[in-house]
Amino acid sequence: MKPTRIRADVLAGLTTSFALVPECIAFALVAHLNPLMGLYGAFIICTLTALFGGRPGMVSGAAGSMAVVIIALVIQQGVQYLLATVLLGGLLMVIFGLLRLGKLVRMVPYPVMLGFVNGLAIVIAMAQLEHFKVGEHWLTGTPLYLMIGLVALTMAIVYGLPRLTRAIPPALIAILGVGVLVYFLNLPTRTLGDMAHIAGGLPSLAMPDVPWNLQTLRIIAPYAILMALVGLLETLLTLNLTDEITETRGYPDRECVALGIANIASGACGGMGGCAMIGQTVINLSSGGRGRLSGVVAGVMILMFVLFLSPLIERIPLAALVGVMFVVAQQTFAWASLRVLHKVPINDMLAIIAVTVVTVLTDLATAVLFGILIAAINFAWQQARELYADTHTEADGSKVYSLHGTLFFASITSFLNQFTTAEDPAHVTLDCRHLSFVDYSAVAALNTLRERYEKAGKHLRVIHLSERCKQLLKRAGVQHA
Repeated sequence: MKPTRIRADVLAGLTTSFALVPECIAFALVAHLNPLMGLYGAFIICTLTALFGGRPGMVSGAAGSMAVVIIALVIQQGVQYLLATVLLGGLLMVIFGLLRLGKLVRMVPYPVMLGFVNGLAIVIAMAQLEHFKVGEHWLTGTPLYLMIGLVALTMAIVYGLPRLTRAIPPALIAILGVGVLVYFLNLPTRTLGDMAHIAGGLPSLAMPDVPWNLQTLRIIAPYAILMALVGLLETLLTLNLTDEITETRGYPDRECVALGIANIASGACGGMGGCAMIGQTVINLSSGGRGRLSGVVAGVMILMFVLFLSPLIERIPLAALVGVMFVVAQQTFAWASLRVLHKVPINDMLAIIAVTVVTVLTDLATAVLFGILIAAINFAWQQARELYADTHTEADGSKVYSLHGTLFFASITSFLNQFTTAEDPAHVTLDCRHLSFVDYSAVAALNTLRERYEKAGKHLRVIHLSERCKQLLKRAGVQHA
């Protein structure tokens, strides 16, 4: 590796680590957990996925999307059951990757991807507003103006520094610069230490203290499945986004296995579960992080903060981190999608808007599944509308229907309406040269058509079936001659 590449990855990893700390602490607090559990999870998951994952440059950690799904479990059953859930969720991720199911992310349409990115950008920005509160009350007066001023200064540095130099990540300079300014001027603003004290020791290996029986499995299995699905979905979508930004190709199945192993290790060491974090990934990539080293540095620095550097890290102003995350939200949002909304088909426009809104109001998994459902219904509708027939009469008086399109559950009615059974001659031929049979509904439709002609005392002959269609009909026990 070239020295310049090493330097870029190290600086990017350091910058990303500063952005990881408040997020992981916040997510741990949301899930009613000790903040150190979030930091231990971030260290383990970030480091292991960087070393062994299928997407260099992508950053994983204790993510909020996974924290949300386990709040009820922690409140009802306690921390030990959460750790058992993280172990089981990690195992499910490994199985998903070993079965090579990562390619299923290809089923996510591009409009859904845009909605996912836009929704997460809004969520990232909205999450920063919590730092403008003390308890349940918004900041007012001087504290509010100082917070806004420092956030604006941070954003100005991040936007303006690249015009002078790109030797050092602007986010790193902004965080350190604003931190030094606050320290020497003794400005009364909130710091990372106001969220939680992060000093601690090394994570220790210990199996969760739960009874390992079917009753425990019944308790943790639903949460583990949901955690695995949300984690895999966010990771694979972030992997796709990273591929686009870097114009390189990652390996989704390898990333799934690495993420599962990392979650198992985190659960065994008292850490939260986690997955890819789009905000921190954008910070890493925009800071020049492209290799595995950037992720490793980010993960290891989290541990260094806990073990040795907590007095310094706790002095970092929250305003600096908030400013950086506002920039990340702005850079993550696909602004081009707004400019093309009036140009794309209405179904794609609805998918973009729906996924964005549902991501903000509920969670990522629900939003993406909702978007895929919209896309699937639209695809089925469009395919059903494209089925049509050409007809001509042979010299012997028989009639030939040449069908074009795809025959499946949504196009059955259109298919049957193409035939004028009562008016047709005694011999009718169905030419399937340009017709594809997809499912059992197509087989049932062909059977229905044959029965209609038989009741009318006429004969239907089917020709030019593809081998795939013949096999489909054969398995269903339908004669096609």
